[in-house]
Amino acid sequence: MDIQKTRELLPQQSPFIMIDCLTKFDEKITETSFEVRNDNIFVENGKLNACALAENIAQTCAARLGYVNKYILKKDVQIGFIGAIKNLSVVETPSVGDILTTRIEVLQDIMGVTLVDAQIVCNNKVIVKAQMKIAIAEKNM
Repeated sequence: MDIQKTRELLPQQSPFIMIDCLTKFDEKITETSFEVRNDNIFVENGKLNACALAENIAQTCAARLGYVNKYILKKDVQIGFIGAIKNLSVVETPSVGDILTTRIEVLQDIMGVTLVDAQIVCNNKVIVKAQMKIAIAEKNM
């Protein structure tokens, strides 16, 4: 599923948006794509830094939640916060012009806390793996 209005799903605003498109959504799996651009605030010497990769995973989680809220539950987009990052492994950082495909798999979704397994693929290679907990704020956007 190709969603063109991704920004409507995210609480983040420019220049802090780290995903371009929601490309897959189902109950367990969500995927996004993102092109690394030279004007990105996390690009240093032509490379996207590791902080941006963690944020890319978090925003993939946010896009999933935004899609559920907006299109399934018909309510406002909620704000989430990174509760924990576990086993983060960054094999390499992508370059300007690279396309990232980020995939999250929901492991648990209990009482406003979602635990996901995540991976980022670039040039047909897994460059990042992690587990992330996202906590949902009480108040909507």
